[in-house]
Parts: sequence; structure tokens; C-alpha cells
Amino acid sequence: MALQKLFILTLVLLVLAACSDAGGIAIYWGQNGNEGTLAETCATGKYDYVNIAFLSSFGNGQTPTINLAGHCDPNSNGCTSLSSDIKSCQSKGVKVILSIGGGAGGYSLASAADARQVATYLWNNFLGGKSSSRPLGPAVLDGIDFDIEGGTNLYWDDLARYLSAYSKKGKKVYLTAAPQCPFPDAWIGNALKTGLFDYVWVQFYNNPPCQYSGDATNLEDAWKQWTSDIPANKIFLGLPASPAAAGSGFIPVPDLVSNVLPAIKGSGKYGGVMLWSKYYDDQSGYSSSIKSHV
Repeated sequence: MALQKLFILTLVLLVLAACSDAGGIAIYWGQNGNEGTLAETCATGKYDYVNIAFLSSFGNGQTPTINLAGHCDPNSNGCTSLSSDIKSCQSKGVKVILSIGGGAGGYSLASAADARQVATYLWNNFLGGKSSSRPLGPAVLDGIDFDIEGGTNLYWDDLARYLSAYSKKGKKVYLTAAPQCPFPDAWIGNALKTGLFDYVWVQFYNNPPCQYSGDATNLEDAWKQWTSDIPANKIFLGLPASPAAAGSGFIPVPDLVSNVLPAIKGSGKYGGVMLWSKYYDDQSGYSSSIKSHV
């Protein structure tokens, strides 16, 4: 009898563990002035991670520049007011991460020394360091997201190492990345091999060879490769939040819920879904429709 009770208790604990390991939703915010504030974004309760997009210019001697579209003007220190929003998000358990790179903008790293310089800049201006010119004010962000889609593929592994080293100074610096789904990623494939990345949200859109096309086979094959070959804590399925959010790769809710998620959730590295972007999610209500299934 005691054994039976122990068995039932073990089963209950396993079920609880499985439930607590349910996936989360990551969202990109910052590229459309009509998507609400950062505080409002976190107050919806839909998102576990918010990537502030983008620090679009940096490295190779360039002045680092943050571009938050219509939200605020960094040139007049207008984005420092985001500090209270960031703290509001963090008080709700949402991780707030600065995304560097993006599809437009000028960025590249000229050398390992340049990577160190960029890491120092990010630490002092957005993370736990100190600077008189913090673009987002005094709030300490949770980490840095590598959304590298241009420049060269050199020295991103060095940048990851230098940023990761700052974790030893108290608060952990989370490292995340948004590679394209063709494996390995052309830009940050080497950086991802370092094993320093906590969350990798792979872009399964604008990439016909590995995105969903009414059939999940190609997506599943790519997912298996990512989850088996990349030493990250969690891998996320990156998707457009509406058909207008990307050139291709949108997955209708019924297809995602019945075909795609069941096929990928078995992986121990499954972390959830990343959506581009808050503006499009507002238009479509996509995250609300999928949240209970993620």
C-alpha cells in the first residue's frame, strides 16, 4: 500500500514538474509607436520575455545608437523615461532584454578588442555598470539579445564571452539570440556554439526551406537539429504574430495548436514561442489565442 501511495505521489510530482515547465512567450517591442508602452505590454500578462528593439548601430568605431521608432527620441534623452516601465515589467517577473542588431542599421565587430569595447559599453549603459549617458535610464536590464542579420559573422562569440563574464558581478546577464532557421545560422552560428546562450528564439519565418508550409516536416527537421546541436538552455519557436508581420511563415492558430506545438513540445529544450512583434500581436490577438497551448 505504501508503495502504491509513493507511486501516486511520484506521478503527481512528475505531472506538476511537467506543468511548471510549460513554455513562455517572448515578444519584440520598440519598432512601432502604436503598440502601447512597455509597461502596458508587460501588464497584459501574456509575455514572459520582452526584447526591446533595437540598438541598431554599434561596433567598428560607430557611435552606439538605439532606435525605438515612434516611442521616444534618444537624442534628447527622451528614452530615459522607460526606466520606470522596465522596473514595472521586472516586478511582474518579466525579463526585459535589449536586442542588438535587427534587419536594418549599421553594426559589425572589427576585432576581439572591439567586441570587448561593445560589451563594456552595453554593461555600463544598459546592464549593471555605471554611465552618465544611460539611454534607458538607471533601470538594469536582464540581458542582451543577439538579433544579428547583417555585417559579418566575426567576433560575436567574443562578445558573448565578454558579456557572460559580467554575470560574475552579481546579477546574471542573460544572453539570448534570434538566428534564422536554416542551420547553422550564417551570422551567429559560431557564437551559439559557445554554450553561453540561455534562450535562442529561432526565426521560423522568411525562411521557406525550414518554415511551416501547411506541412510540418521541414520545420520539425530543423527544430530537431537546433535542439540537438545548440547548447542553449531553451529553444523557442520564432513566428510572425500576424500574416502582415513577415513575408512568409505565418502559422494559423489551429495549425500551430494541433500540428506544430505537439510535434516540438516533447523536446527537453522546448522553451515556448517568440513573436514578432507587439504591434502585430495587438492587431491579431495571436498570443491570447495560443497562450494556453504554449
